[in-house]
Formats: sequence, structure tokens, C-alpha cells
Amino acid sequence: MKIKFNLLNLLIFGSILISSGLQAQEVFGKWKVVNDAGRVNSIVEIYEKDNAVHGKVIRITKEEHRDRKCTECPGKLKNQPIEGLNVIRDFKKEDDEYVDGTLIDPKSGKEYKGKIWVDEEHPDKLNVRGYIAFFYKTKVWERAE
Repeated sequence: MKIKFNLLNLLIFGSILISSGLQAQEVFGKWKVVNDAGRVNSIVEIYEKDNAVHGKVIRITKEEHRDRKCTECPGKLKNQPIEGLNVIRDFKKEDDEYVDGTLIDPKSGKEYKGKIWVDEEHPDKLNVRGYIAFFYKTKVWERAE
């Protein structure tokens, strides 16, 4: 059986490939937060609301830690449950990155300016970078979906 490709077929096939590639590069969805020992601590869901990107802890992996509160967080976040806490706030898209937002470390309660982006070579890896002045640290999260 011989398959004929005309211009319309090529355009449809090409658009499917491009759209699936673009979707794989999105930050939206559920991500495993991996600690320095390589264990998954929690799952964070990244979503868009009010033209900004946010991320909320939707599950703490250790059942005995699920009732923990953000005792070190400042202001209205103090003593809020970590499960359900928005740890990524107000990021804006700039090219292939999301920038100018705030990251919250629920363990220390510290807030950091940051940026997030999907690894180009590994679209199931999310780079999460927090800044203090000119210093930064980047964590790599893994896609949970």
C-alpha cells in the first residue's frame, strides 16, 4: 500500500508534532519535589491564575508529615498547613522561562525571588531556581504526570 502525502497532510502532521512538542515543554501540571538525597518530599501543582503562574503543594509524600504547618513562614502564611500552601507565586512568562515570582521554602519560611523553566533536553525535568542577591540555587523537580 502506497501512502500519498500532499501539502495538507504534511501541514496537519507537522502541526501535530509541533503542538505536542510545545505541550511537553510547559511548566503546568504536577511535579515531584525531590530533595538532595533523591527522595520525593511532595507534589506541587503548577497552574495559571490571574495572568500569573503559581504552584501549590497538593500532597506531602510521608503520611506522618501531612499535618505539618509552616511555623517559620511570615505574616498570613504563619502556621498555615504546608499541604495546600502556595509555594510558587506570581511568575510571569518571559521567552521559555517564568520569572519575577516568589518561591517559599516551607521548611525555613524564607521567601526567594526566582525563576522556573522546563529543561530543553529533558522535558520531564523542571528547574526551580531561587535567588539571594547574586547567589542562587537550582533544584530539579520531576514531572509527576
